[in-house]
Amino acid sequence: MKNLFNTLENQEVIDRINKLSSDAKPLWGKMTVAQMLAHSQTTIEVALGQRKLKGGLIAWLFGRMAKKKLMQEGPFKKNLPTAPSFIVKDERNFEEEKNRLIDLVTHLEEIILRKLQKDRIPFLVSLLPMNGIYFNGNTLTIT
Repeated sequence: MKNLFNTLENQEVIDRINKLSSDAKPLWGKMTVAQMLAHSQTTIEVALGQRKLKGGLIAWLFGRMAKKKLMQEGPFKKNLPTAPSFIVKDERNFEEEKNRLIDLVTHLEEIILRKLQKDRIPFLVSLLPMNGIYFNGNTLTIT
């Protein structure tokens, strides 16, 4: 997995995003490229507190197990269910979504540090290098 807090790995992910074209066909799933770009942004939005996920009994019971699966090396298995909060159904503009995702990935560490300082959680700033947001080839994952 690529750690987006690592400068070289971050650039590899950005280069890969830049290679996408609006008419690319999905290898699996139903989303268009623009919808997939918007879908990828949701992970970062959750990390930044811009998007809230619904908890519940299922999340509480299976959350740790799901996290372990998400953090394994290699691509995800095809046709795994997607949490409703991460599904993008409406049509999106490819260039806008691509630029927004690149901007989020490029400035991720800066945005998180600024948010932590603003929210007066300075002790968490020192914990950042131990955790990260990873790209496993298909999906962004938060640890």
